[in-house]
Amino acid sequence: MAGNVAALTGSCVWLVVATVLSLPVSTTHSIVGATVGFSLVVHGTKGVNWIKMASIFGSWFISPLLSGIVSALTFLLVHHLVLKKPKPLEPGLKLLPIFYALTAAINLFSVFYKGSHLLHFDKIPLYGVLILTFGSALLVALLVKFVFTPWYRKRILAEVAKVKDKESLSSISVDNEFGKSRDVLVQSSVHMAHSSVKEYDVDQSGTKYPLKDDKETDVLYTEVEETGTPFNASTPLKSSANGIEDKTPEKDTLTTSFSTPLSNDNSDLPLLEKYDESKVFTKNNDDSKNSSSSSASSSTEDEETKRMIARENVKDKPECVALFSFLQILTATFGSFAHGGNDVSNSIGPLVAVWLIGTEGSALQKAQTPIWILFYGGFGIAIGLWIYGRRVIKTMGTDLAKITPSSGFCIEIGSALTVLIASNIGIPISSTHCKVGSVVAVGRVRSRENVDWKLFRNIALAWIVTVPVSGGISALTMFIFSLVM
Repeated sequence: MAGNVAALTGSCVWLVVATVLSLPVSTTHSIVGATVGFSLVVHGTKGVNWIKMASIFGSWFISPLLSGIVSALTFLLVHHLVLKKPKPLEPGLKLLPIFYALTAAINLFSVFYKGSHLLHFDKIPLYGVLILTFGSALLVALLVKFVFTPWYRKRILAEVAKVKDKESLSSISVDNEFGKSRDVLVQSSVHMAHSSVKEYDVDQSGTKYPLKDDKETDVLYTEVEETGTPFNASTPLKSSANGIEDKTPEKDTLTTSFSTPLSNDNSDLPLLEKYDESKVFTKNNDDSKNSSSSSASSSTEDEETKRMIARENVKDKPECVALFSFLQILTATFGSFAHGGNDVSNSIGPLVAVWLIGTEGSALQKAQTPIWILFYGGFGIAIGLWIYGRRVIKTMGTDLAKITPSSGFCIEIGSALTVLIASNIGIPISSTHCKVGSVVAVGRVRSRENVDWKLFRNIALAWIVTVPVSGGISALTMFIFSLVM
């Protein structure tokens, strides 16, 4: 009993820490690591099935890789058949019954095949499972084809019309704002055209001298001051070797008057960047250090900018958004159902053992697990989602990669299909790892900059430390119990 309490403690503490850090880790691997931890304290290395542990270590790579491949291939198929079409609505509506039937088939098979003993699903033979699965999927396809699709077409067309109306109104508003901004820029350029720029050579004592061509300067000191010269757009700008009009005023200073706005051939807006020459430049030995630090900061900012731009370009057409939105919700619901069946079962396993020891004096289960324990686990996962779920939801839904309805559907279908196939052929797999692998793979297919690779690295490191950390906490707890008891 103490060992199971230690296992629950180890897995619980690590899962809470990982969730606070917004890292999606495997509940299954947490409870496995915690079980191994207390077993090492009680029985030593002989109490651990190391071959089984090696298969769990292998799942760190197998799960995301398999799921990522399946999800990426699914997305490429959807992209070829629907997304890249000039008018994706009709191709999408034709494939809608197949999408719904596939979703239903995957989830129904996972429910019926080796299903609940309480509901007697485990007594259904394989051919019965296949008949129930594909018969139900066919019924879903027919209902979607003849009942749902006609109504959905009208609804999508209405929603697309609303979206296009909003976009047209937004475009008009942007054009008006651009016109106002252009007027302000023109007025600013006219005001700047009344300025004159004075450049001086400053010696080490701070005395200013007129800038001369044959003198090597230590500091270039530039002043901009109002001259009141009337703006004359017809007067050309005379250039000298240094790119500005060169004339010598009475006070033996070099004065440059800008008498026309600068413009290029592609725009009628003044180019105000020229006025940056009014800055003060100094030769300093620390410039190289400042330059290196600023370049590193600039590099990081450039990466963030590229990622933001890439994610802005990852979008579905309005028709595709409407087509796949409900499909994404449906597949996410089934995915949550599968997570509940898998993760709750793993997490309450030690609790069931504690209950059996307390009531029957042995961990060998002869009777069915009481319903109240199952409801207890379901209540716990619901409360956890309510309180802490938003952290991991944000990581998976927005931070790791931008997800649209179409890519979200492919991610859910790919990960569910991978878990179903792998679990039934005996490949060790984690549903959490599968979902992360699908998000990264589909995000990478859409755009390389769409994926936050640093975040993915942190998630992968969290996977690796899950077993040893939860096991270490469990082992420490069990060691304390052994000293006290």
